[in-house]
Amino acid sequence: MAVLTRKAEPSRVRLEHPAQADGEAVTRVLQASRHFHHPWVTAPGDLSSWRRYLQRLERDDEAGFLIRRRSDAALCGVVNLNLITYEALCSAYISYYAVAEHAGRGYMKEGLQLVIRHAFETLELHRLEANIQPDNENSVRLVESLGFECEGYSPRFLHINGRWRDHERWALLAD
Repeated sequence: MAVLTRKAEPSRVRLEHPAQADGEAVTRVLQASRHFHHPWVTAPGDLSSWRRYLQRLERDDEAGFLIRRRSDAALCGVVNLNLITYEALCSAYISYYAVAEHAGRGYMKEGLQLVIRHAFETLELHRLEANIQPDNENSVRLVESLGFECEGYSPRFLHINGRWRDHERWALLAD
């Protein structure tokens, strides 16, 4: 288990890289949160989808993080950096989903802050973009609270749960 945060940080959460050994426990928690995620995202809900998720994270342009509560290691959410690009673009898409049981308590915000710091300071990215379905008010409030700004609207942008869905583009710059 690779812990990615410094122990001196006051955060109530820590980040870990997902591993095969996490599969059974994580998918059980995410399966219990499916009602909370629908229709916004489909999180890995069984071991087969967990293995596919881990295979995707083996690519150089993908990174995944489990957000765990420090006090008891409870899973609070998952954050991914997708399509990490360097050179002129130097950016990544950020995607995330909370565990329903722990939603609304600030754990996702704290975890996202750690991932954003990692993206800008360690990976030296310039830009993060979150694409959010306009009706997903909780997600919009979350990125707004982190300083993301809405840059536009993309009709039928992502194929989620069997449909092409419209998204707003929210971005945060390192500078």
